[in-house]
Amino acid sequence: MRLRVEFTTEPFDLDEAPAHALVARDIVTGAELDAVDVGPFGNTAEGDADRVLGAVSALLRESLQAGATRVSLQVNVIGDAERGEGDAT
Repeated sequence: MRLRVEFTTEPFDLDEAPAHALVARDIVTGAELDAVDVGPFGNTAEGDADRVLGAVSALLRESLQAGATRVSLQVNVIGDAERGEGDAT
């Protein structure tokens, strides 16, 4: 199964990225996920379910420890490449 995660961390800082946002981005970019897209107000990544769920666990734990007061996320099933399924969202 493949999953897509979309997330943001708060509070926002328009002058520079806060520590919690940098930590969360480092986790998803280092998690060997596909189609990682990081931005100032939202981030997305796709990949194997086990890798996505592992990254989500780490980003929740570590971004909260780094000062996040809120983490908003959505996880969608996007199909199973082995079975030829398309986007299931």
